[in-house]
Amino acid sequence: QVNLVESGGGSVQAGGSLTLSCTTSEPAFSDYYMGWFRQAPGKKRELVAVINGNGMTYYSTPVEGRFTISRDNFRKMITLQMNSLKPEDTAVYYCGAGTGVWVSIDGYFFWGQGTQVTVSS
Repeated sequence: QVNLVESGGGSVQAGGSLTLSCTTSEPAFSDYYMGWFRQAPGKKRELVAVINGNGMTYYSTPVEGRFTISRDNFRKMITLQMNSLKPEDTAVYYCGAGTGVWVSIDGYFFWGQGTQVTVSS
């Protein structure tokens, strides 16, 4: 079991920025693909941005160019810098860890508790 703890959510106006962080004590952190996912009310959880152990990144189309994912294997954490936020970015954001197909939500099977991001127009 990989325990993941998110922080950094909140409320912001459209055009603003937020940074999310996810930390773990998992000793094998560098072996895991890590990512950010989100779930809006009434919708399925979707991939936002993922990063593999070598730092290669993949972004969903709606956030590419606005969000940046990074990881620090020494500190066992990942961050998501979110800029130019839009009301449609409003969702609960989850940190995920996995070892499956890294660009698919199906490859992730450990989850944090989620943090709410609300963007008002």
